[in-house]
Amino acid sequence: MDWEPALRLSVFLGVFGAMAALELFAPRRALEQPKPRRWTTNWAIAALDTVAVRLLFPLAAVGAALDAQAQGWGLFNALAWPAWIEFALTLVILDFAIWAQHVASHHVPALWRLHQVHHADPDIDVTTAIRFHPGEIALSMALKIALVYALGPAALAVVAFEVILNGCAMFNHANIRLPDRLDRWLRLVIVTPDMHRVHHSVDRREHDTNFGFNLSVWDRLFGVYLAQPAGGHDGMKIGLAPWRSGEPSRLWFSLGLPFRRLRGGSLERR
Repeated sequence: MDWEPALRLSVFLGVFGAMAALELFAPRRALEQPKPRRWTTNWAIAALDTVAVRLLFPLAAVGAALDAQAQGWGLFNALAWPAWIEFALTLVILDFAIWAQHVASHHVPALWRLHQVHHADPDIDVTTAIRFHPGEIALSMALKIALVYALGPAALAVVAFEVILNGCAMFNHANIRLPDRLDRWLRLVIVTPDMHRVHHSVDRREHDTNFGFNLSVWDRLFGVYLAQPAGGHDGMKIGLAPWRSGEPSRLWFSLGLPFRRLRGGSLERR
């Protein structure tokens, strides 16, 4: 699938550019930290993520799908279901798996150490969507590869899932305002920026809700959906209480955060 990297890059750049432009001309919230420093750090983390995945998993999830198909491994390769059903199930099952991983990353201390790098961002915008510690990205890719081998989905379905997930993550982290009616309708199916922004609150009661990146159904189904933050979106504080200064905007601080002593009241994992 020689076209796959070009497709993913094109969609990524297109969605990123669109969200960045909307943030520039119609921001939802005023940012607290200088954008150039934050963006440089978040982009540097994303670049390190890409290198880590390429080194550890050269074929990634799409390569695993091609291998599983060639070897006849996985559930779908043992069944004769219509291709469209397998395609749809692949999107839904992988989306639920990423949702469940996200929930676990908030409640398993070792996983939280990595995931807190994402939450430590003192502002939230489109670059927050690419701010994940390389260790967390590697674990997430290992999970996807394992699921792909277990399911045996078509490689095209895996490509579609990763493109959709990446695009939705940039959309719902974007610092943009949707019309209220559009937001209410969209969040019946997908996670909107206002819905996901609640998840980045410093208040743990809000922070441990709205885990979805794509489909919104899982949060509602498992009782962790919160429609709005208590103080409203303009008054809500973003990030982690112990690090509300500019520290998380520095690259080396962010990369070393999983190895620091957990501290800070409401968001400390015990």
